[in-house]
Amino acid sequence: MKYWVGVASADHVQAAVAGGFVQLGHGKSAPVRRLLPGDLLAFYSPRSQLRAGVPVQSFTAIGRVRDREPYLYPQTPSFSPTRRDVFYFKAEAAPIEPLLGELSFIHPGTNWGLPFRRGLIEVSEQDMRVVANAMKALDFPF
Repeated sequence: MKYWVGVASADHVQAAVAGGFVQLGHGKSAPVRRLLPGDLLAFYSPRSQLRAGVPVQSFTAIGRVRDREPYLYPQTPSFSPTRRDVFYFKAEAAPIEPLLGELSFIHPGTNWGLPFRRGLIEVSEQDMRVVANAMKALDFPF
């Protein structure tokens, strides 16, 4: 089992939770294919909307990757992003600021958000525990 943090705007995360899927990197296949059944995934949302909205800077969803293989989803006639099914746990959004000193993949300071530019980050089990606890994730497997 691996532990991941994906990055998406809060409105995109809400759609993913409602639909029970993950979609990363504007529908790119490679990041979604890195996820395997049973992996745990948390979402970090820097903003409320892509390139718009207000700063959110919070972990906004957390779940477990399901067994179904990645698939193309015909979102529009000209856009079919790659998705993978995820079971999302009931959880609360958790601001990142109080966690900055506890997460090993973040170096506190002026550039703490730099790791999130990759869109998908593999993190440690301890990092995932910190995020899950902050989100008060119910039925989380820890």
